[in-house]
Amino acid sequence: MAIVLEDAVLNALRTVQDPEKGQDVVSLGMISGLVVKDGNVGFSLEVSPERGHTAEPLRKAVEKAVFALDGVTSVTAVLTAHRSASTSSGHDRQQAASVKGAGLNDVAHIVAVASGKGGVGKSTTAANIALALQAEGARVGLLDADIYGPSMPRMMGVSGKPTTADGKILDPMIGHGVKLMSMGFLVDEETPMIWRGPMVMGAMQQMMKDVDWGSLDVLIVDMPPGTGDVQLTLAQTAPLAGAIIVSTPQDIALLDARKGLNMFRKVDVPVLGIIENMSYFQCPHCGERTEIFSHGGARDEATSLGIDFLGEIPLDIRIRQASDCGQPIIVTEPGSAYTGAYRDIASRILNRLNARSSGQRSAPKIVVQ
Repeated sequence: MAIVLEDAVLNALRTVQDPEKGQDVVSLGMISGLVVKDGNVGFSLEVSPERGHTAEPLRKAVEKAVFALDGVTSVTAVLTAHRSASTSSGHDRQQAASVKGAGLNDVAHIVAVASGKGGVGKSTTAANIALALQAEGARVGLLDADIYGPSMPRMMGVSGKPTTADGKILDPMIGHGVKLMSMGFLVDEETPMIWRGPMVMGAMQQMMKDVDWGSLDVLIVDMPPGTGDVQLTLAQTAPLAGAIIVSTPQDIALLDARKGLNMFRKVDVPVLGIIENMSYFQCPHCGERTEIFSHGGARDEATSLGIDFLGEIPLDIRIRQASDCGQPIIVTEPGSAYTGAYRDIASRILNRLNARSSGQRSAPKIVVQ
C-alpha cells in the first residue's frame, strides 16, 4: 500500500474550489486539524456560520478528492462553522467559550458520568442510570462524549442517522424513551477516529448545542475515560451541574478514580458521588458471593474524601448481555434487584440535584483519619 503524505492530501484539496469564493479550499484557509495515519485521513472544513446549512456538498467534494488518492482507506471531513476573529466581538468570543447553546436552553441539569480509567463499566453505568432516572419520572437525554470509542448506539439498541429540519440543528435519536446523541450515529461503526483535540472538541460542542434536546430534567454525559485534555476542556466549557465517578473496588482503579475526582474539583464542578461497579459476584447457581475485585473500596474512598457514596452494582453476566443486545437490564428486567440498585442511585442523584437547585446545602461530613 502506498504511503499517504500530508502534502499529497493538501495537493488533492487544492483541486477543490469553494463555489462562492472561486478559490481552492486550502488557499482560503478552510482546512484545519489535518491528520494522516495508516491511510486514514481526517480534517476540519471551516465555513462561516451563515453557510453551515448549505456547505454539505462542499464537504462531500473534499472527501471525494482525498479518497481518490492511492493508499487512502478512509476520509473523515468535519464541517465546522466559525466566526473570524476580525468580525466577532468580545461578547461573541466570550459566548463561544461555553457550549451552552440553543439546544441546551431547556435542559435543567447536565451531569457527567466519568472514570479515571477505562474498563470499569462507565458506559454501561451511564446508560442504566439514564434509564433509571427516566423510571423515576425524569425527562432524560444521554450524550455519548466518547468520540474515539462511542458505544451508546449499540448499548441503547439504536442505529441510523439523525435528521435535521433546517440543516443546522439535529434531532436526537430515541432509545427506550431517552434522547440520544453519539458520534456513532454520524460515522460508520468501523471508521477509526484519528482526530486531534481541536477537532474532537468541535464535534463535542456541535453534539451538545446543535442538537434539539428539548425540555429535559437531566442530560447525562458519558465522558471519555481518563483525565486528558478532552475531558478537562469539556469539564471547563460545559455547564455541568455535577459529576459522578464510577470505579471498581480495587486500589489501582480507586487511584485513577481519585484523579478524575480531583480534575472536577479543580474546575469547580461539584462531585455528586461515587458508584462502585462490579462490586461483587454472586453465583446464579449456588448463591455464593465472591468479591473478585475486593469490595467496599469506593465507599471507603468516598468517606475519606468527604463525598457521597451513591451505591454499588454487582458483576453479573445478565447486565453485560443486556447491554450488548441493546436492551439494558432496566428495560429487560424492571423488577430485578439490579434495576432496584440503579433506581436507588438515580433517586439519590435527583435528590442531590434538587437540593443544589433549591440552594440547600448538605451537612458537613466529619472524617477521622
